[in-house]
Amino acid sequence: MAYQLGTFQPAVGDAFAGVLVGEQVVPLAELGLGATTVEALLADWAQSSAALDAAVSADAVPASALALSSLTAAAPFVPNQIFQSGANYRTHVVQLMVAAAAEQGADDLDDVRARAVATMDERARSGTPYVFLGLPSAVCGPEDDVVLPPTGVQHDWELELGVVIGAHAYLVDRERAMDCVAGYVVVNDLSTRDRIFRPDIPSLGTDWLAGKNAPTFLPLGPWVTPAQFVPDPMDLRIRLSLNGEVMQDESTADMIFDIPRLIEHVSAITPLRPGDLLLTGSPAGNGAHYGRYLRAGDVMEGAITGLGTQRNRCVVR
Repeated sequence: MAYQLGTFQPAVGDAFAGVLVGEQVVPLAELGLGATTVEALLADWAQSSAALDAAVSADAVPASALALSSLTAAAPFVPNQIFQSGANYRTHVVQLMVAAAAEQGADDLDDVRARAVATMDERARSGTPYVFLGLPSAVCGPEDDVVLPPTGVQHDWELELGVVIGAHAYLVDRERAMDCVAGYVVVNDLSTRDRIFRPDIPSLGTDWLAGKNAPTFLPLGPWVTPAQFVPDPMDLRIRLSLNGEVMQDESTADMIFDIPRLIEHVSAITPLRPGDLLLTGSPAGNGAHYGRYLRAGDVMEGAITGLGTQRNRCVVR
């Protein structure tokens, strides 16, 4: 029986970790597994996942189960390390290259596009992923308000597939990489574009601390879907709407570097640990493409096939 893992807030009382089965949430503490948080489950995922399978396979829903409609989903877990992949969707990068050429007055944009596609194909064959670090302090829930900070004005959405790590992994090749995956989660990896590059010291390149790590800039959830219930993570639809208008709508098949390659790359540099979160990049359709950035009152709704939907309102405080 399929299930998902999350942290839920009742109308009265404290938040609790639970197992979502259909439209019912069973408190994790009621299953007698020892672990009472999603973080604890991930810490020993090989054992806890087998115990979860056995507990959820029972036909009867426990009397302690609560209706999902009576609860609010919080961030399902707090990641340990967060690894963020940049420029990892072909269409997205090609769009940016063509737009840059147009701004510079290029005459033949079809030729620019063809060369950009060839460059991306070569990068996929022989290139290296681009991965940087994020902070767990940026995490918020899938229904929380996103607070737009006063530092910068080009606040941008970036919906993407998050890979939840469930095993220690160091120097793992791509053939064994998927054995390290516990599950998948929806993530909106927001950016403040005009804070990413430092005009005072342009030679130093990107400033990801300033550009991506404001509080609430990483809506996470609504829940973690175990890997066994996602037949092909490279065939999922990523879709984000802004105030009801679709802005991003792309398949994970458009990734330049797939999940095994990303895991191989990161684990060749530093160990991945249970409870880490690996973001796989955002597809085409960001605000930078439209020249339209987030403002107070905007509502983002993001979904990935089979993984749930998050809805976040933008505010200024």
